[in-house]
Amino acid sequence: MAPVSESLTNEKPYERCLALGPEALSDAELLAVILRTGRRGASAVELAREILKLHPEEPGLYSLRGLTTEELMRVSGIGRVKAIQIRCIGEFSRRIARSRAREKLQFTNPASIAAYYMEDLRYEDREKVLLLMLNTRSQLLAEKVLTSGTVNASLISPREIFMEALAHRAVSIILMHNHPSGDPTPSRDDKSVTDRVLKAGRLLEIQLLDHIVVGDGSYVSFCEQGYI
Repeated sequence: MAPVSESLTNEKPYERCLALGPEALSDAELLAVILRTGRRGASAVELAREILKLHPEEPGLYSLRGLTTEELMRVSGIGRVKAIQIRCIGEFSRRIARSRAREKLQFTNPASIAAYYMEDLRYEDREKVLLLMLNTRSQLLAEKVLTSGTVNASLISPREIFMEALAHRAVSIILMHNHPSGDPTPSRDDKSVTDRVLKAGRLLEIQLLDHIVVGDGSYVSFCEQGYI
């Protein structure tokens, strides 16, 4: 008699999961369990494989987080309901990852800050700037999206930053933004903005602790690099 793993290779994902556990399923099989049905001429697993190849540069389940409803609905057999289900899977995974990162989050540790906000920022197709406002114990008082677009001196106003900080009685702040290119290397504008905010903060006695630029799975901390 053939081993169980061999005898089930042509079975549906449900049966494989029941016999071997979900860890035995491939990415396509896991997604097929959610899809439940395929389309005419293609099984749910085959349909799942098509979805997982929508972003060739980042194939697999990880790519689900960045797919839009419109992109998913271009796949034959995927209607609005299934597209929403798939997007919810991506959001579900993001929240799990963020929950785990939250356990290690320390606002005095650039790596833990980057890890926590990475899942929110890495899929943005435009630069988004976050202001994190902290109390005397380096605990988060509030966070604010300052702008979404290109980071430069004209779009990020130290006046707006410190009005927010003063309103929340913050004693220190951290700036964060993403680079949609995936490369977190600070640009000339990034450095210019940081310098202006740093100088303004000294006058108001609100310390800029760091400016963290997030890329695709990587980050650059101005503090760690000695810019601050």
